[in-house]
Amino acid sequence: MRRWRGVSRVVVLVGVTALAACAQKPAGTGPGLPTSGIYKVGKPYQINGVWYYPKEDFSYDETGIASWYGPGFHEKNTANGEIYDQNELTAAHKTLPMPSLVRVTNLDNGRSIVVRVNDRGPYANGRIIDMSRRGAQLLGFDGPGTAKVRVQILAEESRAIAAAARQGTPAPLLAEVDGPPPKAAPRGRIEVSGQSTALAASLSPSAGTPRAPVVGAPVPPPATVAGSMAEGRFVPAPVVAQLPVKAHEAIYVQVGAFGSEENVAKARARLSSIGQRASVSQTRTAGLTLHRVRVGPLDSVDRADTLLNQIIQAGLTEAKIVVD
Repeated sequence: MRRWRGVSRVVVLVGVTALAACAQKPAGTGPGLPTSGIYKVGKPYQINGVWYYPKEDFSYDETGIASWYGPGFHEKNTANGEIYDQNELTAAHKTLPMPSLVRVTNLDNGRSIVVRVNDRGPYANGRIIDMSRRGAQLLGFDGPGTAKVRVQILAEESRAIAAAARQGTPAPLLAEVDGPPPKAAPRGRIEVSGQSTALAASLSPSAGTPRAPVVGAPVPPPATVAGSMAEGRFVPAPVVAQLPVKAHEAIYVQVGAFGSEENVAKARARLSSIGQRASVSQTRTAGLTLHRVRVGPLDSVDRADTLLNQIIQAGLTEAKIVVD
């Protein structure tokens, strides 16, 4: 396993604080599940002191550092029961529903592809998405191992392949995904404005209303993305778009985006205690004005990794690496 992935990637249930060996099958998969995959969102879980909150987020659009995984996981189960093929265009994400389609753009060279999210990870701090080997090759970072990327969910296309996956998902698993909201997982003392710890939206567009499996004619694959059907799954084609990107995209560690000056002050005080100074800038999200607290710009991914780990160890567990 390459050192930048940090820890083994497996699916972890709520309350599990350690990861198993790389060769272990992910929890929630195994005999009896269709290899074409099930629809799965999942419950909040914790890795190395950091909580992750899976949810249906069809407006997802974030930047960060991508990694990739390959031979060590080839032909093993993914988190939603599919069989991982390192030569297909798939990816692992910490919170997005499985399956979903995302566009990943390498911000260093402008290469952009569409991949199918069918796994959980990566769990190394500071990584936003784990690409298949083929995806990393097409984006041009299989050699260095990491890249600055933008990840955007394709909303309508993701709804289409989710509807198809629901048809093959056993009713008890759909009930687990779409049932009553779980109890809020513990959070740090500094809260990020606008995030819901109850996560009702992560379970169903109509919170608390269980959805029955979809029945009837097969759901057609999305017509807006080139691809093919493989064992009941829609697999994106290896089409590389060349998109305009800014030169010299800067790397930051973002501690949080806060709605109140009080939380900004708390974050800056915590950073000051470990010898770090932060910049504060405003952004508009969903009609709200938020204050982004960041450290940077930083000159390398290694520097960002080191700083991120220091900040998380200081108790600011919402911190992440972003590219701007």
